[in-house]
Amino acid sequence: MIAPRRFLPSVPALQALEAVERLGSATAAAEELALTQSAVSRQLQALEAQLGVPLLNRARKRLALTSAGARYAAEIRGALQQIAQASLRLQTDMGGGAVNLAILPSFGMRWLVPRLPGFAKAYPDITINMTTRLEQFNFAAQPFDAAITFGDGEWSGTDKLLLAREYVLPVALPSLVAGQTLRGPQDLQRFPLLHIQTRPRAWTEWFGAHGVETPHVTGTYYDQFTTMIQAVLHGLGVALLPDYLIGQELSDGRLVSAYGGPTESRGAYWLVWPEDKTADPALRQFRDWLRDEVEGEDMLPR
Repeated sequence: MIAPRRFLPSVPALQALEAVERLGSATAAAEELALTQSAVSRQLQALEAQLGVPLLNRARKRLALTSAGARYAAEIRGALQQIAQASLRLQTDMGGGAVNLAILPSFGMRWLVPRLPGFAKAYPDITINMTTRLEQFNFAAQPFDAAITFGDGEWSGTDKLLLAREYVLPVALPSLVAGQTLRGPQDLQRFPLLHIQTRPRAWTEWFGAHGVETPHVTGTYYDQFTTMIQAVLHGLGVALLPDYLIGQELSDGRLVSAYGGPTESRGAYWLVWPEDKTADPALRQFRDWLRDEVEGEDMLPR
């Protein structure tokens, strides 16, 4: 039996409450939901009136949730997530189920997408919906069944599958390093060093792996590897890049190693999914197929 209407508020009102609790302000919630701040306030006031429980604190003209409102928002988050996932599956399901997957832009495009025709041929009835995400996945707040991410493999409440280890290489435009005498890895600090925002300590860790202590490494930051590759190709500095991304540029001579060979990163690439999704049939087929894909691939240090 479905609960009485008074206990089933509108989804937009619940979305507004959840967004305010998660983001910390009505302004941020309005921006995410593509509404005005006043529209968010009206949604919350209507919700409060329907439930008959104070959800809002209005002290100093600043909208904030009461402790009861915050608890309620946290409890409904999972329900909103389930509704979003069910709706997406309904719209895209070709009969065998669907997997809503968050992927890292560069790894997803270079590593996963070229392999997907094989999955589509083996499982034509399963739909893989992909969304690129640079930030860490949040299964409680986002409509994903699984994510491909980079890290140490330690995420609570999840299961995981190792996909690939990462090896990075300092690379540069040939003309940038031509005629330069590099006696050791510390000499790379003479060049502009390019950084990726999601791994701010990558250079420090690389220098440390080569016996050079560098507590603070300066340089410019980029939000994606593809953008950073273009910066290197235009001579803006030396970048520490995964070797799987620059194989073609190295083979045709557009980029060269600035010092040494590939070095294994501290993290790796993983398929991660919530523990309560482990038995999902479509996800299980996709996970098993990926496991077959990576079995036998070279995961040893280079």
